[in-house]
Amino acid sequence: LMKTAELDPRRNYLVGFHPHGVLAAGAFLNFCTEASGFSTLFPGITPHLMMLSLWFRIPFFRDYVMSGGLIPSDKESASYVLQKPEGGNLLAIIVGGAQEALDARPGSFTLLLKNRKGFVRLAIQHGTPLVPAFSFGENDVFDQVKNPKGSWLRRVQYRLQQIMGVSLPLFHARGIFQYSFGLIPYRRPICTVVGKPIPVQKKHRPSEEEVDQVHQKYLNELSKLFEEHKAKYNVPEDSHLEFL
Repeated sequence: LMKTAELDPRRNYLVGFHPHGVLAAGAFLNFCTEASGFSTLFPGITPHLMMLSLWFRIPFFRDYVMSGGLIPSDKESASYVLQKPEGGNLLAIIVGGAQEALDARPGSFTLLLKNRKGFVRLAIQHGTPLVPAFSFGENDVFDQVKNPKGSWLRRVQYRLQQIMGVSLPLFHARGIFQYSFGLIPYRRPICTVVGKPIPVQKKHRPSEEEVDQVHQKYLNELSKLFEEHKAKYNVPEDSHLEFL
């Protein structure tokens, strides 16, 4: 985990996390555990990561994820965190969600973000600064069976995702005692870079135009963050973020 700016513990923040990857390992490790020393990097800030509401219906597993600060991905839960008057809360949303997992493979920098604006609207309604975060290496820990758009596999996966809310990427990596096949992730580093907060003017009912304006600013800042740091993480010079 790497920060590029200080976060004021008297304020709440909304972090957009990209990309989802196959299992969102970077988001979980950075925001739900102390594996990368979150509390030392951001003193006075409590992180909350949003997760599909479906998982909160499973007894015992629900209690396990809640103990790590995970909350259901619905508007009420998000608002509850963002309107805490004492501040010091960080709400992380994996904007590309389950659908983006279907494009997660080594060397892919495709983000489902062009038409995802709900998180921006939420930030404006609460006057919460938006913080872009990019996780380098997130797509490199698993390989995925080829599923180009239009293929029968992609159509089946998309249909299942619409019905269940969960996408089912057919991923593989290494085994416990061999490196040729298995479901254990490759030993590749993941480094999440947290960008600078983008100030947002509070407005209870923002117009489409106002949302689009802030959304475009967010896309620009995220691209800038990616371009500034990609060389450090061995991303080829000619690789750029692609927004779908």
